[in-house]
Amino acid sequence: MSKIKNIIIFTVIAVVLILIYIFFIKPSPEEQNLVSSSNINTTTLVDTSTINQNSLIAQDLLSVLLGVKNIKLDDTIFSDVAFLNLHDSSILLAPLGNEGRSNPFAPIGFEAVVAPVIPVVIPPPTCVLPQILDVPTNTCIIPAPVCTLPKVLNPSTNTCVTPLKCTLPKVLDTSTNTCITPVKTP
Repeated sequence: MSKIKNIIIFTVIAVVLILIYIFFIKPSPEEQNLVSSSNINTTTLVDTSTINQNSLIAQDLLSVLLGVKNIKLDDTIFSDVAFLNLHDSSILLAPLGNEGRSNPFAPIGFEAVVAPVIPVVIPPPTCVLPQILDVPTNTCIIPAPVCTLPKVLNPSTNTCVTPLKCTLPKVLDTSTNTCITPVKTP
């Protein structure tokens, strides 16, 4: 009995699938006869009025497209004083915090609670002497020493040095802490 029941069920399913194909999937005979104008030959039966109508539509479309190609836009309006005097008067609307539900389509009682975003603050590094904290860059740097006279700071080595005593006509170059002969300008 169950074998006969299975055969009947499979037969009914097969018939339903065949009917679905015939009525919904299989192209209609009108669609099968549509042929583009480039594929026309004497053995194919094609409705010539359909071909003429399609070629007229194609010609109209082509003429519209060629007309669009010839459009010229005048951009002198962008240099006009009235255009240049325009200004943005938009208003920035800041949320007040009571705008309503975050998801208005959620069922009542299932409100999504959004936790506030807490910014992560990176603590400044701990500097070991003689380094100090440079606040703008948040890094440890070795500061330039404070020199007491008669010593001066040598910027290339970042140290205090005793300046040389130069005899004339030579003069002291403070950037290199050397005696140089000045260049005479005419």
